[in-house]
Amino acid sequence: MFWARSNLLRTPANSRRFQTSSPRSQDVVARKPVGAFRGTLFGFLLGTVLAGGGLYAYMLDEYKTSNLLLTEDVHRLQDAVLRLDGFVKGLEEDLKLSKNK
Repeated sequence: MFWARSNLLRTPANSRRFQTSSPRSQDVVARKPVGAFRGTLFGFLLGTVLAGGGLYAYMLDEYKTSNLLLTEDVHRLQDAVLRLDGFVKGLEEDLKLSKNK
């Protein structure tokens, strides 16, 4: 009885055989690491463009602010020159009147 059971376990239908299929035994094609280079280049260019855009927006804002301050200073200087001109003309007229007397 023991021999009969052991023979049943050794029959070809019950034993597993290791076989590889042909697609799995083929050589794996080595991929070129071009994707990493492209990703690095794309990331660098994207970062450069974003940093350049941020810098451009910052510089444009600073330019507008400085231009506004400069325009205000020019108007103040113009008002000061007009007041000084009026004061000098008044002194000249006073000098002419005092010479005529």
